Amino acid sequence: MSSSFSVSQERKLVTALPGPRSIALQERRVRAVSAGAGTLANIYMDHGAGAILVDVDGNQIIDLGCGIGVTTIGHAHPEVAAAAAMQAGKLTHTLFTVTPYENYVRVAEKLAEITPGDFEKHSILVNTGAEAVENAVKIARKYTGRRAIVSLDHAFHGRTNLTMAMTYRPWPERVGMGPFPGEIYSVPTSYPYQDGLTGEEAAEKTIDYIQTHIGASEIAAFFVEPIQGDGGIVIPAPGYFKRLSEFCTENGIVFVSDEIQAGIARTGAWYAIEHHGVVPDLVTTAKGIAGGFPLAAVTGRAEIMDAVQPGGIGGTFGGNPVSTAAALAVFDIIERDNLLDEAKRVEKALWARIGDWADTFGIVGDVRGKGAMFGVELVHPGTKKPFPEALAFVLKHATTNGVIALDAGSWDSVLRIMPSVVISEALIDDAASVLEEAFTLFQASQK
Repeated sequence: MSSSFSVSQERKLVTALPGPRSIALQERRVRAVSAGAGTLANIYMDHGAGAILVDVDGNQIIDLGCGIGVTTIGHAHPEVAAAAAMQAGKLTHTLFTVTPYENYVRVAEKLAEITPGDFEKHSILVNTGAEAVENAVKIARKYTGRRAIVSLDHAFHGRTNLTMAMTYRPWPERVGMGPFPGEIYSVPTSYPYQDGLTGEEAAEKTIDYIQTHIGASEIAAFFVEPIQGDGGIVIPAPGYFKRLSEFCTENGIVFVSDEIQAGIARTGAWYAIEHHGVVPDLVTTAKGIAGGFPLAAVTGRAEIMDAVQPGGIGGTFGGNPVSTAAALAVFDIIERDNLLDEAKRVEKALWARIGDWADTFGIVGDVRGKGAMFGVELVHPGTKKPFPEALAFVLKHATTNGVIALDAGSWDSVLRIMPSVVISEALIDDAASVLEEAFTLFQASQK
């Protein structure tokens, strides 16, 4: 891990948040940007390094969100910026499916190396996580000759028309956006805090639903997130994915691990499904793969990936030369700086600092996480009833005090903490103190 950053790794407020320049930019934004592009905090950023963002007013803010899991290796990593700049000076675009280039091949080779499984793997590179999921659907349907697609309750798979149909909750992504494609099914999942089931028990519940509501022989692909990010950092109980993987193999269903948010070193492994001892048929990758540049991928068994006819998958900007150059730098940094171990360090630090919150604060029902991916479920004290009003208060207090955290959960009641894996223990402690102050103030307001 780099010990020096271009920005000091400390929270430092020089104005109220948002500051005057952010307020002025917000006024311009309202006049020019669609209201549909909502924002968590109207604080406008200028630059950043490591786990710190600096806004246009000069405030230094602790980033516990990483642009929803993108800047896993830290903001504006100089080696990633240099790799992208060098590539931009050589070649910015040709379209791989017209006149190819080496970067695309090298990224595909690396994905074959780091994704689970020792079989031959092939990849396609695209732009976004939703596009990766959509292509995985197309590939699975082509391979199996089937049409039905299954995803889990509390899932989030994207904002395109197809991936919105695979996303669990209606608000805010789906309301008023239909109709959606058919043959998309949501099935019960394992949610240990809420359902109290073992992994095996939850898996049998999932399988029974499939058999009685859909029919296994109709299903082309089963999509799972090893850790549900937007769904509330839900981590299924041990044994759940193992049984589902077996069920898919038994029934000719393509088992897809959606690693868009949890993959690329965030959880202490290259891919979060590794923690469950399961090898998927296909893996989708995005977010953290290119350090902030747009890139995504579908990687999997060669015979599945090659089932699509030439020209059946692809896109104008997929695997762009600059984005792939950035990704190659990210891979090198993760390996050279042992960032898988750094994610484990962050996990240990978070457990040590916030692991007792459920015993300390009445509104905290559960703390859960893996690596640099944690969720704090807020509930009405003494119950497991979601408490979205508490989360809204906590997030507002955090942002006005220089800490960016995220909302999550199907009931908007989970505080999502996803810092860079290079964040220091001192920053974790400082951010946790701000969040604890918010819990205390909210609880006092309820008396």
